[in-house]
Amino acid sequence: MISSTHTNQWEILADKAIQTTPLTAEEALTILSAPQEETLSIVNAAYRVRRHFHGNKVRLHVLQNAKSGACPEDCGFCSQSSKYQTPADKYPLMNVEELVNGARKAKAAGAWKYCMVTATRGPSTRDLDTICEATRRIKAEGGIKVCTSLGILTPEKAQRLADAGVDRFNHNLETSRRLYSQIVSTHTYEDRVQTTQYAKEAGMEVCSGGIIGLGEEIEDVIELCFALRNIGATSVPVNFLDPRPGTPMGGGKTVEPYYALRVLALFRMVHPDTDLRSAGGREVTFRSLQPLVLYMVNSIFTNGYLTTGGQGESADHQMIKDMGLIPEIVGSEFNS
Repeated sequence: MISSTHTNQWEILADKAIQTTPLTAEEALTILSAPQEETLSIVNAAYRVRRHFHGNKVRLHVLQNAKSGACPEDCGFCSQSSKYQTPADKYPLMNVEELVNGARKAKAAGAWKYCMVTATRGPSTRDLDTICEATRRIKAEGGIKVCTSLGILTPEKAQRLADAGVDRFNHNLETSRRLYSQIVSTHTYEDRVQTTQYAKEAGMEVCSGGIIGLGEEIEDVIELCFALRNIGATSVPVNFLDPRPGTPMGGGKTVEPYYALRVLALFRMVHPDTDLRSAGGREVTFRSLQPLVLYMVNSIFTNGYLTTGGQGESADHQMIKDMGLIPEIVGSEFNS
């Protein structure tokens, strides 16, 4: 039996989130450290928050791996780093027509947003020219939002992207400030925070999240969750480690699914009105529990991730339908 004391506790936290009253670190800790038998009550409380701010809509996002492999950075979880021997594909930046066609396919798949991603420290002027021209053409055709994830920005490069029509810029904080230098050495946590602020100052929305399963403590997850709120992220993708062969974290383990559900519940309560997304690792982490994810997040990636496949667009649409939810299309959003 689930005690009424704990059940009431989770509902009280949900009430706070609905009132947009910030949770404390102590309250966050109670969610992540709760016993497994409390998980479904926590999920239910988080669902109240999700329903209040996002109704029954689900946003589908499609990633385009626009430039793959040979990245000079040494992120320990990433198979696209040139520092490691991995099976990841390597190819230069796609041309404008290829990128625009990718957006057309994403729109046909019912996607709300199309995200062009490059494996790089930051965009070169030539790559930025291509991305900006592709964005202008995609926005001219309409019917889908545009996000880019291009590494570290300068204010000038951020402004070029915003002027071209990019709606959001993605740059994940990945983990806590404390742990970051153990995961990446070729740039700093502060570099990432600064890029999110350049994107925001240029007029783009900030998309920033992290990866759970990098060897962090519960306190690191809480720190990441609150840091994302502090930088003003309006879109928060939560990834769970899917260990990639050849990387320093290739021998890692996937995150325990009930704990992962509580992580998503925490992120929903701390980020009640954001576009909270279940991102990489969803399929391998949650397996048969995947539908429960939709009680907390209001968006998912479909058609796979950068170097790993997903369960497929058809299965994602069926899962959404089975849960009594509907895909949100551009132009119908009530929560911009």
